[in-house]
Amino acid sequence: MRVKSGRSLSERAPGTISRSMNQTEVIYNAECPICSREVGAYRRHAQARGLPIRFSPLDGANLARWGLSAEDAARRFHVVQDGRLISGVPAFAALWSAMPRYRWLAWLVTRPGLRGVAGWGYDRLAAPLLYAMHRRRQARALHKRAAGG
Repeated sequence: MRVKSGRSLSERAPGTISRSMNQTEVIYNAECPICSREVGAYRRHAQARGLPIRFSPLDGANLARWGLSAEDAARRFHVVQDGRLISGVPAFAALWSAMPRYRWLAWLVTRPGLRGVAGWGYDRLAAPLLYAMHRRRQARALHKRAAGG
């Protein structure tokens, strides 16, 4: 089951922010240098403040539980919050809402008008670009292994 952009598996409206700090898990592509750097900053912030946020790289997450393949998970940023899988900009908003320093960003990207612009930018530009870079890294690694290197 693929999560549509801006939708969770729950009945929650797109972009709705839960202020709950329970059971937040970030599922991210650790092979992506940009993703790892950004998630690393969030992880350091969460750990320094004792926030109940777990960070799971794709290879360590239970993707099947959420109906995600490794490829689908690599295409977008995902957060599981309070038992709901959230994808794309709403996933960033869910994570940011769980971290006091970043709540203003969650508020900002969920404003009418800006929500659509942020979603469009992520869905049409950032996510496809990061995924294409991921596929190129995988192809290079496969080619290198096949060549004996």
